[in-house]
Amino acid sequence: MVGTSELEEMRRRLEALEGEVARLREESATTRTLAAMADRDVAEMRAALRGHTQVLGALRETQLEQGQATGRTLDAHGRMLEQIAGVVGSLVQGQAQILDRLDRIASPPQD
Repeated sequence: MVGTSELEEMRRRLEALEGEVARLREESATTRTLAAMADRDVAEMRAALRGHTQVLGALRETQLEQGQATGRTLDAHGRMLEQIAGVVGSLVQGQAQILDRLDRIASPPQD
């Protein structure tokens, strides 16, 4: 038969175990809550990263388009400058001819 002191010891140990189980249950619940919060944080970070990646992709496309447009504009300006240079060259030649004729008129031939 179990003595009173042994029964008291078992009761004390049972209460300690029940307290430990309750504490472990609380810790487990807290751990699950923290894990769920961490999972939600990771999901939010992934969504933000996807958003940033999409923005960077759109920015890249825009820069490519702008680069192509700038190239076309520079080509057009280059062609226009070539045309202007041709016209200026013709004007310079015309002025040289005019000056040559004026020189001939201003100084008649000397015999």
